[in-house]
Amino acid sequence: MGGTADDGDLMSAGTSRDWDAASYDRVSDPQLGWAREQLERLHLSGDEVVLDAGCGSGRVTALLADLVPGGRVYAVDVAPSMAEHARQALGERATVLCQDLVELELPEPVDAIFSNATFHWIHDHDALFAALHRTLKPGGQLVAQCGGRGNIDAFRTLADTVAGEEPFAPHFADWKRPWNYATDTDTEARLERAGFTGIRCWLEPKSVTPADPRAFIQTVCLVRHLDPLPEDLRGPFVEEVLERSGQPFVLDYVRLNMTAHRGG
Repeated sequence: MGGTADDGDLMSAGTSRDWDAASYDRVSDPQLGWAREQLERLHLSGDEVVLDAGCGSGRVTALLADLVPGGRVYAVDVAPSMAEHARQALGERATVLCQDLVELELPEPVDAIFSNATFHWIHDHDALFAALHRTLKPGGQLVAQCGGRGNIDAFRTLADTVAGEEPFAPHFADWKRPWNYATDTDTEARLERAGFTGIRCWLEPKSVTPADPRAFIQTVCLVRHLDPLPEDLRGPFVEEVLERSGQPFVLDYVRLNMTAHRGG
């Protein structure tokens, strides 16, 4: 919640990481817009093998598939509902796999890896980047964006306050914060340790005013807050956080951008 997660704050293994894929598909226009911007940084001729690392509901994967009409697309997500939604939405346009990215295993190496709004949900970025490096062909490119240091800090601090109050507090006693909002300098160092070259990372503020604030924060921002809560407290928790957020409802996102290559 408030602040930046460290090793002791992060969500433990085995905690639910599934999502409401149908709802995410409806409310994820901001993420789709960010992805469109990032796709412009990919250098593709149209016949490459590419990976969408953290494909979500498949909206971005469809755009990626349009860029490689003569190639192949792999789409990977750890959430079963996301992988299934993407599989149904994409059909034969992509091979969809339900995998943890730190344990990534594809049928073949890829020419390019793209990722949008995913890496901040993964604790061990060293293991993540090592897995991505193994997956790339020599000379292959990585283009990614995720939440970075300072991402929706004010909103997370507010959610932390509500979580510490009755009747919610007892359910958060052992709750672990799932985020890993890294800095650009730390990310550059991790990518270099993993063997990447030509690395460039930078932070970028992005303010978002969701069209449907309640649906957006319930599906995206508070998705892991709801895991420890019983069903009858989930709606009240979302409503309390939303009510205290004020009007107009604005989320101050900070995006961590990265580009890198695997040496030839």
